[in-house]
Amino acid sequence: VNNCVGFSNYKFFLLFLAYSLLYCLFIAATDLQYFIKFWTNGLPDTQAKFHIMFLFFAAAMFSVSLSSLFGYHCWLVSKNKSTLEVFRAPIFRHRTDKNGFSLGFSKNLRQVFGDEKKYWLLPVFSSLGDGCSFPTCLVNQDPEQASTPGGLNSTSKNENHLFPAKSLRDSQSHLLTDTPSWSETSAKAEKGKVGMSNPALTMENET
Repeated sequence: VNNCVGFSNYKFFLLFLAYSLLYCLFIAATDLQYFIKFWTNGLPDTQAKFHIMFLFFAAAMFSVSLSSLFGYHCWLVSKNKSTLEVFRAPIFRHRTDKNGFSLGFSKNLRQVFGDEKKYWLLPVFSSLGDGCSFPTCLVNQDPEQASTPGGLNSTSKNENHLFPAKSLRDSQSHLLTDTPSWSETSAKAEKGKVGMSNPALTMENET
């Protein structure tokens, strides 16, 4: 492979595992009859006997290793996870959720293979998204967060509503786009005003 596996080539990596596994199973199945004849002394005594034995063992061993790796990645696709989410749960605004990106089995498959099933088994890029932002499942919003448009708190804080979770990247994007609304001098002036409004500090100044 000689490459990192990520958003742009994850489908190709899965197809590579599937193609390799099918090829090894095909080689092992077609060589099985000659391998049986080798152990029953049904083959002529030539150097081809060792070639047949080596080919069968190599195909069988690669089939076992590829099947385990391919099965593990199929499980990851069904849960819409990568190895990063397996070792560490993703962090959202409300809490950490190890299944935060899981949208259901069918939608999880479409995230990697695309909406058109005719391209699923072909080495053509058809994954959904841009590789930077990903949809998440619906979760309960933090009750301390604003639940109305305009940032106003709801009158009833005991009501539970479902809101779409935002990833850490989306929830902090405004920090990167908004321009600073204060300067160092204004911050010092505000700090001085706050200090003068403190009764304890006022009493110290008077004494």
